[in-house]
Amino acid sequence: MTGSQKARFAKTLISTILITLLAFLFLFPLIWMIVSSLKPEAQIYRDIGSFKSFLPSLDVGQWGNAYSSLLKRFNVFLYMLNSLLYGLGVTAGSIIVNSLAGYAFSKFRFRGRKLLFNIMIALLVIPGETIIIQKFQITRSLGLLNTPFAVVFPAMAAPFYIYMFKNFFDAISNDVIESAELEGAGMFRIYWRIMLPMAKPAIATVGTLSFIGSWNDYIWPLMVLTDTDKFPLQVAITNINNTQPVYMNQVMAILTLSTIPLILIYVFFQKYLVQGIGASGTGEK
Repeated sequence: MTGSQKARFAKTLISTILITLLAFLFLFPLIWMIVSSLKPEAQIYRDIGSFKSFLPSLDVGQWGNAYSSLLKRFNVFLYMLNSLLYGLGVTAGSIIVNSLAGYAFSKFRFRGRKLLFNIMIALLVIPGETIIIQKFQITRSLGLLNTPFAVVFPAMAAPFYIYMFKNFFDAISNDVIESAELEGAGMFRIYWRIMLPMAKPAIATVGTLSFIGSWNDYIWPLMVLTDTDKFPLQVAITNINNTQPVYMNQVMAILTLSTIPLILIYVFFQKYLVQGIGASGTGEK
């Protein structure tokens, strides 16, 4: 082995070790959460501070006890269904609303277009929490409080998603639109039949990020919903954690149930996330 090969091998080995340690740093809370949901209450506290805290109970029959007890005490499936419906609604709305806005900014020429787009980009630096009171007042004035629409509608439009779609549409040649117009297609038909199918990476990225954001949202649903049967899972978790008696293994079980869908989504859509976010900065398809 030559000196350069040894140097590359050493560099690769060090990088692998550092990446493994970093991955473990991020994964060990997740592992501890899942393992704790498979243990009896007393064993969780008994194993804290030792390596056994990362090992499930040796009695396999104990693994499902926390989940079965949790499902008997609380209507977890209803909360998960609510989160799923809100997430799907936000996802579909985000794709339609943001892609239409991105299409308009990219292919339409109207007075004030650049100024309006620059104002929209400037909104990216404003934290969402600073306008949450105004959003609540608008939602209340529309009579949407304590309805699913109050959760879904305000989450549909986002400046970053509009910017992402605009970049994808910018990369599509205007010759495509001109050819479609010669065939008699209107602007909406061009958007629906041609532009939107060509922006699949952006659709996958916006859809995934929108669903994850909706699934994890806590503050906004808590503000606009008062009926507990309409709560999404994240809001219900707080109520579950405050309902006496509180059992640690059941808390870990509900947190595990709320995390697993996000892990699966990221695993299956990771490629599209990387592709979409990377292309959004360059305008490439």
